[in-house]
Amino acid sequence: MGIYQDELYLENEHLKRILSIAEEQLSEARRDSQESEVSILSAKEVMREETAHSLPSLYSAQGFYDLAAFSQYAAPLTDKLKEHETVANKLLTLEKTIYSPYFARIDFKFDDEDIFEKVYIGHASLMDSKSYEIYIYDWRSPIASMFYRFGVGKAFYEAPAGRITGEVNLKRQYEISNGKLEYYFDADVQIVDEFLRRMLSLNASPTMKTIVETIQKDQDIIIRDASNDLVMVQGAAGSGKTSIALHRVAYLMYQGLAAKLSANNIVILSPNTLFKKYISNVLPELGERNVDSIIFEDVCYKILPHVHFQTRNQWIENLITCPDQSLEIIMRRSMEFKASQGFTQILGRFLHDIPRKWLKISDIYYNGKLIANRQQLKSKLLVNEKSILLDQRLKKIEQIILNTVHELRKERIKKLDAFVLAHTNHPFDREEFVRLLSIIETTVLIKEIRKFTCLDILALYRILFSNKDYFYRLAKGIALPDCIEAIIDLTHENLNGDHLPYEDALCLTYLHLNIYNCNDYQLIKQVVVDEAQDYYPLHFEILKMLFPKARYTILGDINQAIERQEDLSLYDGISKILCQNNSALYTMNKSFRSTNEILAFSHQFILGSPDIKSFSREGEAPAIYQAATALEYEEMLTREVVKCRRLGYQSIGLICKSDQDTLYLFERLMDKLDVKLAASEGAMGLRNTFIIPVYMAKGLEFDAVLICDTDEKHYHTKEDKKLLYIACTRALHRLNLFYEGTISPLLKDKEE
Repeated sequence: MGIYQDELYLENEHLKRILSIAEEQLSEARRDSQESEVSILSAKEVMREETAHSLPSLYSAQGFYDLAAFSQYAAPLTDKLKEHETVANKLLTLEKTIYSPYFARIDFKFDDEDIFEKVYIGHASLMDSKSYEIYIYDWRSPIASMFYRFGVGKAFYEAPAGRITGEVNLKRQYEISNGKLEYYFDADVQIVDEFLRRMLSLNASPTMKTIVETIQKDQDIIIRDASNDLVMVQGAAGSGKTSIALHRVAYLMYQGLAAKLSANNIVILSPNTLFKKYISNVLPELGERNVDSIIFEDVCYKILPHVHFQTRNQWIENLITCPDQSLEIIMRRSMEFKASQGFTQILGRFLHDIPRKWLKISDIYYNGKLIANRQQLKSKLLVNEKSILLDQRLKKIEQIILNTVHELRKERIKKLDAFVLAHTNHPFDREEFVRLLSIIETTVLIKEIRKFTCLDILALYRILFSNKDYFYRLAKGIALPDCIEAIIDLTHENLNGDHLPYEDALCLTYLHLNIYNCNDYQLIKQVVVDEAQDYYPLHFEILKMLFPKARYTILGDINQAIERQEDLSLYDGISKILCQNNSALYTMNKSFRSTNEILAFSHQFILGSPDIKSFSREGEAPAIYQAATALEYEEMLTREVVKCRRLGYQSIGLICKSDQDTLYLFERLMDKLDVKLAASEGAMGLRNTFIIPVYMAKGLEFDAVLICDTDEKHYHTKEDKKLLYIACTRALHRLNLFYEGTISPLLKDKEE
C-alpha cells in the first residue's frame, strides 16, 4: 500500500504540473483570441470605410477596379478569420485537456538507450511551443500505438523514419475528471478487460461516444491502416465497427497534417438521418470538426432534383408491409436485378444506343438554308464517344450550330429588314422590330436544337421498359431473373406514376452520371460507407463515379442484410467494382454491446453456426411474454417500461417491425407512458423511451429493448429472422419479447 501511495503522490504532482502548463497555454490562447477579435473588428471597419463608396459602382464600367480594391481588403480579413478559428479550436482543446489531460501512460525504453521514458497519452497532444518538449502524446501518434498493441515486454511502433523498437516495462491507465485524479491502475490484459467490462455495463449514451481509452489491438490495426486504399470491415452487431471507422477518420486526419487530408476531403455515408445524428458527436469529441455526413439519397436528390422517388426506408417499409406475397417477391427481385452488375451492363448498352437510336436529331434550317444536316450532326456526335461524355458532345454540337447562325445573322437581319420595310403596319420602330423578330426567331431555333441536345433522362429510361423486344435485345447473353416479365410490367406501371421506386432512382442516377457527370465531390479523398450490406453493386458503381479520387473504408454485417441473403462474397464484389490498388478485409467477430445471454438468444436467428464471440458480460436471460387480450398487452408493455426505468435504464427501445406498427403502438401507449416516436427526421438523442421500426434501429443501441408484436402475423418468414436478429442485438443489458395471439413460429422453441 505504501508503494501505491508513493506512486499516487508522484502521479498527482505530475498532474498538477501538466495542468499548470495547460492553464498557462490556455491563458495565452485567450489573449491571442481577444487580440484576434480586435484585429478582425479593425479590419472590418477599414474595409467598410475604404470600400463603401465602391459598392454601388461594382456593376459599372469602373466596377472591375472597385472589385479589385474590395478584394484587397477582404483577403486579409478572411486570413484573420481563419486564424481566429484556429485559436478558437486551440481554446476548446486546452479546456478539454484541463478537464482530463490524459488517460494512459507507458514507460518505454528505446533499444539504443538505458532509461525508460514516460509517455503520457491523451485525446490531444500538449507541447512546449518553444522547446518542443511533448508532455502528452495524441492517442493517434505513432508512439501511442504501443499502448493499444502491446503489454509489458518487447514492443515497437511504426514511425515516419521506419520501425522503432524497444521495451515497455509499465502500462498504466487513469481516470481523471475535472482535473482530479480519481484513480489509476497498472494494466495487464485481465485488468484492461475488467475496466472495459465495467464501462460497458454503464447505461447507453444518447449519442455515440469515443472509445480511445478502450480501443482493442485488432481495432487499432484497422484504425491505423494507412497502406490500403480500400479497407473493408465485416463486423458483428455490437463489434464497434462504426466507432472504429470514425476513429479511423480522426486518425487519417491527424496523419493528413502531412498529406493534406482535411475535413472537406472526407465524406461519411450514413444509413439514415437518425443514425447520422447519433454519430454526430464522435468526431468533434476527437477534435475533428466539419466532416460531412450524408445519406445516399442526398446524392440522388442532388443529381435528380426534379424527380420524386422513394427513400430506401420507404422502400423497405413497403416491402415488409406488402399484403401480397407474390408482389413482395417481385419487389425484392426487381431491386436485386436492377441494382446488379448484369443490369448495369444493360444500362451500358442502352447508353451506347441513346445517340444512335433515341435522339430525334433533325435538319436545322436558318435563313432559308440547311445549316446542319442530321446525318452530319449524328456523325459528329459519335466522334470521341468513349472519351467524352454525351452531354459535352451535345453541347459542342449546339455551339457549332449557334456559331453558324451567328455568321449568317447579318444576312438574315437584312432580309428581315426588307420584310419589315415592305410591311409597315406595325407599331414599333423598324430597327427595334427587326431585332425583336431576330430574337424570336433565334429563340425558336434554340428550342428546336435543344429538343435533342437537352435530354430527359426519365423519358429515356421509360423506353427500356416500354418495348420488351428491345429490352431483350439489350439483355442478350445476360442472366435474367425468372420473373423478368413481371419486373418489366411492374416497372412500366411505376414509371408512369409520380413517385418512382428507390431502385429506379438508382438507375436514373447512374444514367445521369454517365451522361452528365457530377463534379461536386472532386475534392473527396476518403469515403466511409456504413451498413454496406444494404448496398448493391449499382450503389458502388455510382460511388466510383462520384468519388474518382477517393480511398474507402467500408463497414458491413452480412447477417443484417434485411431483404436478401448475403455472404462474404459481398466484399469481393465491392473490391472488384471500386478497383483500388490495395485492399484488405478485416473481420470483427467479438460483440461488446450485449450480454452473453442476449447474444446467445440472438444467434438463433442467424443461418448456420455464427462465429461471433461475446465479451463475457453476464446478464438476465431474455424472456417471451404472451398477452391474452389487447388491454393486457398494453399493460404488459407499460409495466415492463416502468420496471426498466426503476432499474435505472435511461434509454428504452420499443422495436416494431414496421413504421405502421410504430404509429399504431404509439397511439395505444401515448396516454399510459412518456414515449416518443423515433422519427428519422426528428432531432433527438437516444435517451428516454422510444418506439422505432426495426430497419431504422440498425447501428443504434438501447439499455433495454422490448420487441413488440412477435406473433405469427408479423414474424414468420426467413427474412423476418434477420429483422429479429437486428432487433435483439440493439439491447445492451435487458431484452424481452411480447406478443398477443399466437406466437411467431420463429420463436416457438424459445417460448417459456
